This record gives sequence, C-alpha cells and structure tokens, in this order.
Amino acid sequence: MDTLASSRSEIRARIDALRAAMQDESIAAWLVPSADPHLSEYLPERWQGRAWLSGFTGSVGTLIVVADFAGLWVDSRYWVQAEAQIAGTGITVMRVSSATGTAYVDWLAEHVPAGATVGVDGAVLSLAQARALEERLTPRGVKLRTDIDLLDRVWRDRPPLPQVAVREHAREYAPVARADKLAAVRAQMQAAGADWHLISTLDDIAWLFNLRGADVSYNPVFVAHALIGRERATLFVGEGKVPAALADRLEGEGVDVRPYEWTASALANLPRNAALLIDPKRVTFGLRAQVPPHVRIVETLNPSTLAKSRKTDAEVAHIRRAMEEDGAALAEFFAWLEQALARGERITELTIDERITGARSKRPGFVSPSFSTIAGFNANGALPHYRATEESHAVISDGGTTGNGLLLIDSGAQYDYGTTDVTRVVPIGTTTVEQRRDCTLVLKGMIQLSMAVFPRGTKSPLLDTLARAPIWAGGADYGHGTGHGVGYALNVHEGPHGISPHLPPEPATAMEPGMITSNEPGIYRPGRWGVRIENLVLNVPAHTGEFGEFLKFETLTLAPIDTRCVERALLRDDEAAWLNAYHAEVKRRLAPRVAGDALAWLERRTRPV
Repeated sequence: MDTLASSRSEIRARIDALRAAMQDESIAAWLVPSADPHLSEYLPERWQGRAWLSGFTGSVGTLIVVADFAGLWVDSRYWVQAEAQIAGTGITVMRVSSATGTAYVDWLAEHVPAGATVGVDGAVLSLAQARALEERLTPRGVKLRTDIDLLDRVWRDRPPLPQVAVREHAREYAPVARADKLAAVRAQMQAAGADWHLISTLDDIAWLFNLRGADVSYNPVFVAHALIGRERATLFVGEGKVPAALADRLEGEGVDVRPYEWTASALANLPRNAALLIDPKRVTFGLRAQVPPHVRIVETLNPSTLAKSRKTDAEVAHIRRAMEEDGAALAEFFAWLEQALARGERITELTIDERITGARSKRPGFVSPSFSTIAGFNANGALPHYRATEESHAVISDGGTTGNGLLLIDSGAQYDYGTTDVTRVVPIGTTTVEQRRDCTLVLKGMIQLSMAVFPRGTKSPLLDTLARAPIWAGGADYGHGTGHGVGYALNVHEGPHGISPHLPPEPATAMEPGMITSNEPGIYRPGRWGVRIENLVLNVPAHTGEFGEFLKFETLTLAPIDTRCVERALLRDDEAAWLNAYHAEVKRRLAPRVAGDALAWLERRTRPV
C-alpha cells in the first residue's frame, strides 16, 4: 500500500473510532472546530484534532461526523486544498462562502433529529459558536453536550501541552512596562463596571505581560490564561514554563504564576457580587460555564485587544527597522533567485522557502518565520493558502529547462522588534499578456487602497472596495479579505480591525492611529496562475479640519514590486507616480543595508516606470 493510500485508510479508521465513541455516549453528531481553549488561529499540536481526524491541514475548517456522513466545512480559500487532501477518506467537502459563516449550524439543525444530541468539546468551543448552536438546535428539540472530549478516547498518542519556556520580551523592544499596561486595562475594567477580567487569547496575554514564548508555530506566544483583579493578576501557565527568576520578578510586580489547570477553579471561586469582564468572541463556552451564577458578567471587547492594535511611536520605530532588515533579506534572496535561474540551477517551490528563510535568519533579532511560506508556481499560486510539501510541489527550474509563468511568494518573519508579511509575484521565463494584465489590475487595487484618505473612526471593512474596484472593473474578484491586522512582534494576524467584506463593520473595527494592516488584493485563475501583491500599511494622521480628523496609510513594507509583470499602459499617471515614489523610498532605505549583487538587484528593480 502506498503512503497516500495508507494515510487515507488511517483517516477512515480514525473516523470509525470516533463513531464508536459517539455511539457509546449516545451522541448523534460530533463537531470538531479548528480551535483550542484560547480560540487561536494557529494551534498547538495537542488541539489540532480537526487536522488529525480529517487530514485537512488548512488553518480554518469545521468537521462534523454523524453515523453515515462526515463533512468538512471550508471557505473558498481552501476548496481546492481540501478536495485534494481528503479525497478517498469518505469525508465530503462542504463549500461555504465565508470563514465567518455558520452553514454547518444550519446543516446540524436540518439533519439531526429531535431528541438527539450534538456533542462538542466545550473547552474549544467559542461562546459565540455555542450560542449560535443553542439558538438553532434547542427549538428543534436537539440537545447540545459540551462536557466531554471524545478526542481523548480515540487519539491514543495525543501530544501533551507544550513545554517550551516563557521568556521576557527584551525591555529595549517593550517600550511600555507591563505595570502601565495593567493599569490601563484596569482603568477600562473600572469604566465597564467590572472588578475582574478573564483573558484567554494568547497574543493579548503575551502583549499585556511583555512575555513571549514558542508554543505555537510562527507566533511567539505561550499557552496561558490570565485573570486580572483590581490589585493583582494571575497568570495560569504550565508548571515549570516560567523560569524561577522571571516568576519572582512577576510576583514582585503583582502578577502571580499558577498552574494552567487552576483556571477553572479560580473562576468558580470568584467572590459573591463580583463583576467579571469577558469578551464573548474571545472566550470559550467551557470556561464561561465555570463562572458561578452569583458573578455578574460584563461582555465587551478585551481592553488589551484594542490597545495592542494601536502601536506606540516607539514600537513603530522598531517596526520600521524590522521592515528595513526584512527588505534587505528579500533583496539578497531575489538577487540569488535571478542569478540561479540564469545559471539554470534546479529550483523548486521548496527551494524558495529554504532560501528566503535562510536570508532572513542572518538578520539581527530574527526569531522565526511569521507563517508558513507560500511559494506557488503557476497553478499552485492560484491557491491562496497553498503550501509546498516534499510529497507535492512544483519544479520551477529543473537544471536544464526553466518554466514559464508566475511565481507567487508570500512570506514573513518574526523579529524581536517587529513582524513582517509581504507578497510579491516574480515572472519566470516568458509571461503572457493575460498574466501581466492580472498583475497590473492587482497592483492598481493595492495602490488605490495605499493612497486612501479616510475619516478617523472609519469602520475598517468599509475600505475593502477601494482595493477591489480596479479589479472588478477588469472583470475579476478574489474570495479573501483585502487586509488583516498585524501584531508587534506577535501574531501576524491580529484584530479587532481588518479590511474585509466578511468582517462586520462594528465599533471595534474603527480605524485608529497606530494600527497596522495588510494590503493584499489578488486574482486567482484556478489551474493556471495566481497573483497577490501585499504590503503592510500603518494608520497615520492625514489632516484635521472642520470635518474632523482624517487618516492615511504609511506603507511600511520595503520590497520592490517586479515591474516586469506590469503593463504600464494600464496604469494611470498617478498610479505610476505612486509606484515610482515607493520604489525610490525602498531604494533609499535599503541601499545602506545591502551590497554587491543584492545592491545591483535593488537598483535594477527600483527603476522608474
């Protein structure tokens, strides 16, 4: 039996084992979300149950198993990937239009009979999801059970909790002391009428306490919960993960370190008449269930989530340096790539990942990639979340013959002083007029958003159409959002804001100074090629007048956009002027940091159009 057939057989056996456990517990349907007890996007191995059960490795998706059916609900970013990865497993891909949709809830309501039970591990079920399930299932006489984790029964070698030590974020890169951050959070708690506050989201905790870890791939965070009181705070983290000296320092600053498993009991023992602030979008149903009835619940956005999104001037200065170091690494990489192609070296998509990470690793303060590098040649570039593997990847140059088309490279890095995320498209061999037209339309969309001026407080999703308009005018569109928030030496995806039609224009999404967002429109031709161009942009003041304050974007990313992919005739003069000014700034900032072949490449790729 070959490896692929063996893997699919193993997936079927795991689903069968789950069905047997469901039958033992009289559960008609079992729901497996892509989540952990902290509702993270990228999960520690212990909570990658959906991937383990289904074989689908995308970051978003919901698995439902019943006696005679298993379905995987995924949005358009993952349709092709899911079809390929779960083929032959007996699982059906259920296509949905948006990652924020609840189509799987409707399916359960329609297919689970009255009197039956739907089961899900409450420890990884968001409070919002639980409410959506109860709202649809209860009127139909279907019960929701959340007090059991069937994965523990069928996942015999389930990974334990991560054991990597927690470290302090270097003080030179943490300009706001944790005591000041805690004081600001407590002020917001008081304003909301709460004297306690539960935080479960890992990037909020890492930011608030100026700590970092390595429990989640690509994100410098650690598994923990935090309970903030009026005088002291408690950090619930795995025993031994916080070094003794750091624990003593934290205790002296009013932060007690306690075992991770004590979180539930701490909530259960909150005093009478206490008021607890929780963010219903960022806490699980299981933890919420531990809060006794005598505790008043205040539901609002985590104060740290909004504060974290607004970078200080000192943080922005560090981020600008990170962009320069990252841009220099990219210049070295792209200079190598062009020379290697000219020499006819063998280059695959895997080579791109290895080389681009190697270039970044030489820069000071490099920690890790900020996500898994996407290097997609031609048809693979049409998969927005594609990842090359040893088993499946494209050859760009085989040592004798170089392919023709487009190579999309989406990559980023974590530095001690900033987080980067950048996408560029490179022409390989000969490109077609249609490919260059798509590249130019995407560039026009990116430039239009880059040049935007908008009132402070504008709901971020409302800006999405600025990037899409030129692409729509060209008869194309793309299925993902245009931009996501980006952390400071933290998660590459961060809220509460984002430039996406799938994000509701709520008050929490208001654009404020200091927020960083990606700007990454695209066009994807399934089976042919994909185009995406991405910069990170910073909200900065534009002007103030009788209509109030206005903001604009400062482009942070420093990497040439390959104009060989661009049809100049399709660019308006103001768009060409923006591109030339951007390239002049890229050259000015990067030239002092590169030399030799990298400098020569930089000079070639920043020439005016």
